[in-house]
Amino acid sequence: MAATHSCFILDAERIRNRINELSDVLEDCVNQGASVSFVFPFGREKSLPFWTAVAEGVAGGERIVLAAENGAGVIIGTVQLLLDQPENQPHRADVAKLLVHSSARRSGIARRLMEMLEICAKQNHKSLLVLDTATGSGAELFYQNCGWQKAGEIPEYAQMPDGTLTGTTVFYKYL
Repeated sequence: MAATHSCFILDAERIRNRINELSDVLEDCVNQGASVSFVFPFGREKSLPFWTAVAEGVAGGERIVLAAENGAGVIIGTVQLLLDQPENQPHRADVAKLLVHSSARRSGIARRLMEMLEICAKQNHKSLLVLDTATGSGAELFYQNCGWQKAGEIPEYAQMPDGTLTGTTVFYKYL
């Protein structure tokens, strides 16, 4: 069966115009327990400023935001490629905030977003990508299945949304 979703790049204006959809995805992921930099309580008072800052970063050329939408044209997933790196690291980029709404998981959206992200990275002359994720999470296995190499783990690196500490696993991938 053919996929019923499409993936595309969001410019700053499209982020601002679709900020509520993006906030819905972020809020769903955080409130489902995803360790993506936020803690409870989490709602529009945190998600709107986050996406506003992301739009500014896109406008400044610091990052690329990819989105996936369902057949009804609603955003159900997103990921970011952070291009703004120190002068001695022009060959690499960070991957951040791979988010898929809980209602759309296990349908290939995350994998498609990551494939598009790698294409964007190559188009921006990046040969090395780096990311981190909560140790023991489903995301950790996902990245391994997508060909990412585990660099190591840092115990008690960050808090989960409920405040408990979690380790972080760092991954890299050569393009």
